[in-house]
Amino acid sequence: MKKRDFIPILISISLLQACQKDPVQIEDKKNNSISELNFTAEEAPEWSDLFHRSSGWFGGDGIFVIPMNGVDSAGSGENGQTLILFSDTLIGEIEDGQLGTDYKMINNSVAILDGIAPSETDLKFYWDENEKGEPKSIFIPQTPQTNPGDYFWLGDGFINHEKNNDIYIFGYRITNTEAETFAFKEVGNTLIVIPSGSNPPFANQRQLDTPFYFEGNPESTGSFGAGIMVNTTKAGAPHPDGYVYVYGIKGIKKEVLVARVLPQDFEDFSEWRFWDGDEWQPEMDSAAAIADRASNEMSVTALKDGRYAMVFQTDGIGTTVGLRLALSPEGPYGPMIQLWDAVEDVNVGEQFISYNAKVHSNLSKPGELLISYNINSFDFFNEILVHPNLYRPRFIRVKLLD
Repeated sequence: MKKRDFIPILISISLLQACQKDPVQIEDKKNNSISELNFTAEEAPEWSDLFHRSSGWFGGDGIFVIPMNGVDSAGSGENGQTLILFSDTLIGEIEDGQLGTDYKMINNSVAILDGIAPSETDLKFYWDENEKGEPKSIFIPQTPQTNPGDYFWLGDGFINHEKNNDIYIFGYRITNTEAETFAFKEVGNTLIVIPSGSNPPFANQRQLDTPFYFEGNPESTGSFGAGIMVNTTKAGAPHPDGYVYVYGIKGIKKEVLVARVLPQDFEDFSEWRFWDGDEWQPEMDSAAAIADRASNEMSVTALKDGRYAMVFQTDGIGTTVGLRLALSPEGPYGPMIQLWDAVEDVNVGEQFISYNAKVHSNLSKPGELLISYNINSFDFFNEILVHPNLYRPRFIRVKLLD
């Protein structure tokens, strides 16, 4: 198995459509402050423990969730199923705290949760297998622009009600490099389409190369797909405008970009529109930063009071789970509010890191934000032998107060 670091230095740049900025009626907002949030935060151990496993799937990062009914409001998954996406995944056995030597790493896997209770009996993990019966990634690049050795890390996804309820997921096409650190790089952005009603390992998936990847120096490289907010009535959005908003991350400053498009036009990349700070326009290169110091995976959630909450891991791999508020999906976003410090998780190992915090709206209770972040190590292959359950998500619960 080829050693490589696990911190996604990518983020899928998503684009969306519109003609002009839709003005926000501030007087209609219950609370128009973008600098203050009244909240409490606590661990959600029942969710963290759900992914503490010793057989089969025992580790992974990423953890984007997609409500299979397409409704992404708080509690909406109670009577349905949720598809959970993981990028790098560990499969094997842990016995008496010792990791078996024949464990495997694959680039992605999924799980399906019935309901919204963190119940082990309601959660099932899936991956593909090769002809020898060995674990294999579910999503493998097969597009015209794919090169030998490319693999996927997964971005966010959603159910597209206007396209036969198909599942749309961003995949970052990755290749390994000869660098001493971060020995990988993104080389392309892909849209994965799973037909409605499909079951893992999704053999009938479609893949489309997209133009939503910036290649350049460290200040200008980026990609769309880091987070998706479906702001439609069918998705249960509290203040719908009919668009799908796709967020991307760019450069070493972890700047956040945003695009939007109507759901029925999602595969027509010419219909995507990018926010340039003043208006929505068709040139991706003109997209302006709406925030910075974010993480390669993040989320934007519409709050009931009319504000929008961007949640991320500060500076990509900082211990702080941060939040910024805005009065519209494109901002402007206010100063960073610290929700949580993951220092206790990081201090377990000498080189542990935390990254990629995000909200899971349909698994949250009304008035709360269920947030996950990932734990990894710069010395992964040695640390996993000492701490075989290190590589899994941790969860917190943020309660929004009046």
